[in-house]
Amino acid sequence: MKKAYSLNKDYPLNKGNTLQLGGTSKTAFTLKQQAGYWLGEFTVMASPCQILLDNADEALADSLTALAYAEAKRIELKYSRFRDDNIVARLNRSADETITVDEETTRLINLADLCFQLSGGLFDISSGVLGKLWHFKQQTQLPSDADIKALLPNIGWQKANWNAPLLSVPKGMKIDFGGIGKEYAVDKVAQLLEGEIQHNQTDSAFLVNFGGDIYANKSRSNGLAWQVAVEDPQHLGESKFMISLAQGGLASSGDSQRYIEVDGQRYGHILNPKTGYPITGGPAQITVYAQNCVQAGMLATIALLQGESAEDFLKAQDCRYWLS
Repeated sequence: MKKAYSLNKDYPLNKGNTLQLGGTSKTAFTLKQQAGYWLGEFTVMASPCQILLDNADEALADSLTALAYAEAKRIELKYSRFRDDNIVARLNRSADETITVDEETTRLINLADLCFQLSGGLFDISSGVLGKLWHFKQQTQLPSDADIKALLPNIGWQKANWNAPLLSVPKGMKIDFGGIGKEYAVDKVAQLLEGEIQHNQTDSAFLVNFGGDIYANKSRSNGLAWQVAVEDPQHLGESKFMISLAQGGLASSGDSQRYIEVDGQRYGHILNPKTGYPITGGPAQITVYAQNCVQAGMLATIALLQGESAEDFLKAQDCRYWLS
């Protein structure tokens, strides 16, 4: 029988990898042994999530996977734009009211502000409102110019008043942390796993993979790096190439899975917040390595937003990258 681990008051863990959420119970994750490592799997933020653990016994692997799930779920509940009871909903209802945000949200907003500045305004957490017109699911015609132009006045992070920890957004503007939330969750989970491993005085290696956003803490116990397959954007489900990852973050950005075709023209889901239309001319997919997943994701996404200038941007950042 597996040991039960109590994570915190919000996510008490029962036997059988089950968490209590809001008075109901559900199987949170699965855990199985692979060739030389443990694989924990769950779904959060509409993404398949994996925790790979090397040099760990079953009890520790179970505990770490539960910890990872609980933290990822906490972040999803706190920052999902699809909820009406979190800080994002409160900000989006504020309409010029000044809101004091907590320390964690301050860090996220500061990161979003940095992305906005580094991208020349192309990475904009207020651009999610364009999803009302571009939903990329069975869409057979383009939004009208008039409809797009009607939304543009509600977009533009520079119109918000951010003086940490005070934020005021104008009426009609909607904040969405989706562009950085998953990478942030990867790094937060990795920090917790590192702390728990140190607390248990073990030498475990791990890799966190949330839908292709990745962080590894160290090489495996056999001295070899983790092998990460990068999907071929032209043949989904097949790998384009492998990357050896000993330590650090990897993230990919592309439009191979979310796009529409109208009158023979392909339109990807990466939108220019200044025009309201999809970015054109860039690579199908960009993969970036950095010290952590947030940095990798930020660089990959901002590069893709540069369109034809994507590689020039990456070269200027002096980072390691792959185009596909």
